[in-house]
Amino acid sequence: MSGHGTPIPMISHPCGPLVGEAHVPGDKSISHRSLILGAMCIGETRITGLLEGEDVLDTAKAMQAFGATVTNHGDGAWTVSGVGVGGFAEPDQVIDCGNSGTGVRLIMGAAATSPITVTYTGDASLNGRPMGRVTDPLALFGAQAVGRAGGRLPMTVVGARAPVPVRYVVPVPSAQVKSAVLLAGLNAPGQTVVIEKEATRDHTERMLQGFGATLTVEDTDEGRVITLDGQPELAAQTIVVPRDPSSAAFPVCAAIITPGSDVLVPNIGLNPTRAGLFTTLQEMGADLVYENMREEGGEPVADLRAKFSPDLRGIAVPPARAASMIDEYPVLSVVAAFAEGVTDMQGVKELRVKESDRIDAMAKGLRAAGVRVDEGLDWWKVIGLGHGNVPGGVRVASQLDHRIAMAFMVMGMATQEPMSVDDGSPIATSFPIFEDLMAGLGAQVLRMDA
Repeated sequence: MSGHGTPIPMISHPCGPLVGEAHVPGDKSISHRSLILGAMCIGETRITGLLEGEDVLDTAKAMQAFGATVTNHGDGAWTVSGVGVGGFAEPDQVIDCGNSGTGVRLIMGAAATSPITVTYTGDASLNGRPMGRVTDPLALFGAQAVGRAGGRLPMTVVGARAPVPVRYVVPVPSAQVKSAVLLAGLNAPGQTVVIEKEATRDHTERMLQGFGATLTVEDTDEGRVITLDGQPELAAQTIVVPRDPSSAAFPVCAAIITPGSDVLVPNIGLNPTRAGLFTTLQEMGADLVYENMREEGGEPVADLRAKFSPDLRGIAVPPARAASMIDEYPVLSVVAAFAEGVTDMQGVKELRVKESDRIDAMAKGLRAAGVRVDEGLDWWKVIGLGHGNVPGGVRVASQLDHRIAMAFMVMGMATQEPMSVDDGSPIATSFPIFEDLMAGLGAQVLRMDA
């Protein structure tokens, strides 16, 4: 599937029990960072388990454009021969990041403190997303950005010729913004300090330390203070990418709402800044347990076993948990439709500026399928109908958003009538094996004629 080409309408039929093992792709966040940091090393970084979705492949192409040698050895095994911190060459062509907000924002940060000029673009969805939240702090280093109205792509960024370190308070919880600033700080002298009032996923901090950067994290009254020493010599690494908890969310949630299901999802990364959905599902009464808990490459990992859970109940999801599950709210709202009572999701305005306005996209689709949804700027509530009572039977707009498309495909497995989406092609950006994996468990997710 292609997130950049002809739309692919898809339909999901109510199905029997989902049973088996779901081997989801590698973690997207770690895959992006492995390629970028590998390109900023001297020497060869070896990566296994890389997610080979379009988003990550676009990042690999970008690193090649900056002068790194990126080689695909097959079956998720890649090597990156880097150019060192500050060694990025000016690319000959526009950097196309496709559908990936993570990719473009992290790459912008990594390149912003090198004396090169780079033009970035993406697909229709990415080109509609605001970049000012990243270009504003990058300007503090000395980078200059010129884009379309509203700070949107296509955008040209002129890197700082004499970068200075910065101290930056992240105004809205965002791992992308934090990471962009830290990656820019690698090629600035002195110490770059990032302060986040609410903790977000910390893969960048963990991986920077793993690659040899001097970085400290301190919890203070001001917030979480991250201090990075600039201009290190990063050391090439061997990285085993854990499987993506955001991708695991879809077979897990499908099993929870589909009668008779019993699905094991092995080797899932359970970094505490990423595992909020699973905690929330357990609080709702889901039959979800961790098996074989262990640590791999500095990240906690476990196998997840999810079974059909007929007695789900709505809960108030703590706002402080939002950063640890921001990408999982669409599929959580699907589970909430099959629960009894109200699921209240607060402090989630970040959902308004993802690949789509995810609150709006999910609210429209759920309402069309017969589920009541109330919403505000940074909150929404799903009033559940209980198991077996969700009508379905409609086609909804995916809004060029992979997680919206997959959420409604999961929903259709347990509604009274099938659910369809106008375009499932964006699924390839993060979960290229979604159809085959779900079919292997017993789902009926099919492509339709346009």
